[in-house]
Amino acid sequence: MTPDPVQSYFKPTPPVTVTATPDDRLRAFHERLPGYAPTRLVQAPHLAAALGVRGAWVKDEANRLGLPAYKILGASWAVYRELETRFGPFAPWTTLDDLALQLQAHQPLTLVTATDGNHGRAVARTARWLGLGAHILVPEDMVPARIEAIRSEGAQVQVVLGTYDDAVAAAARQADHQHLVISDTAWDGYTRVPGWVVEGYGTIFQEIDRQLAALGARQPDVVAAQMGVGSLAMAVVQHYRASGRETRVVGAEPTRAACVLRSLEAGALTEVPGPHTSIMAGLNCGNTSPLAWPTLQGGLSAAVAIPDEQAEAAMRLLARDGVVSGASGAAGAGGLLALLTGEGAERARQTLGLTPESTVLVISTEGATDPAAYARITGQQADRA
Repeated sequence: MTPDPVQSYFKPTPPVTVTATPDDRLRAFHERLPGYAPTRLVQAPHLAAALGVRGAWVKDEANRLGLPAYKILGASWAVYRELETRFGPFAPWTTLDDLALQLQAHQPLTLVTATDGNHGRAVARTARWLGLGAHILVPEDMVPARIEAIRSEGAQVQVVLGTYDDAVAAAARQADHQHLVISDTAWDGYTRVPGWVVEGYGTIFQEIDRQLAALGARQPDVVAAQMGVGSLAMAVVQHYRASGRETRVVGAEPTRAACVLRSLEAGALTEVPGPHTSIMAGLNCGNTSPLAWPTLQGGLSAAVAIPDEQAEAAMRLLARDGVVSGASGAAGAGGLLALLTGEGAERARQTLGLTPESTVLVISTEGATDPAAYARITGQQADRA
């Protein structure tokens, strides 16, 4: 079977400066979560050599607060802020047990979301921490390992006949005074919670800034960000396109779910109908979040849509640098590989301002969330959180 072609889009005008004012309580909140510690920032010489740059950094999110993905940062913060908005203000608290006691008068409460895997498990973990129920809706093509991981958190899992976007619509219909929808994508009239999800991801970039400063290293010239509905990429743009920063941001997504790239080409939100069958399961989204869209349209320098084979190549390359990364986690690295080593690489380097002295950053957003697939692709076994 012939692989899908790599597709790319380069912004015809310079990316804009983005203004965002994060909640100054964010870092302190995450530091109070059980087992908090900054994740690794890894030097990746094999990736750097493949990309033809001086240095490559990988932010390794294979173990974040005991889960195999970064999503818990956005999910936990969004849950807290939504609970605070509905039932607060809360009395001062030190542990989540303290917070759970303050919620008892409002029980029963259930957190609801749709997911391709990692976000749903993160919402379910947050619910378990706070003594709340969790109802997680998943598309019919989700692999059993990810479903069982969500169930292991004590959540009710509902398989929706259809795509991730169908699961999102079904989850939205669950909302009432006892069912709080914690979605990482927005729709008409629903932007508050997805905004807090994006804000929660900011802890990743605060950690990176401190880690680079401790090493005496400069900021990256280019950052690659995975794009499903666009929430992580929005957080990346908000941080790296803030006033005084010149870093360029590249968004990567699967060729058969390239809703951001298609929207950029059209100049307006554009749906990519399913089925979305990429092994980059967390990125199998047919619609860009309308909350993320203006930030992505203005702040991205380029977008690239890659076939599964490119993600698999990136997984193997990251493994050589000691990073266990699932297909969605490796998509950012795969996107840079496609742009900088394939047809049109010279144009991409010129557009992004990359030279042999440049440095790049990718976020490996997940570990081996499908251990069998990881072993098949890389030839290595990986522990799973």
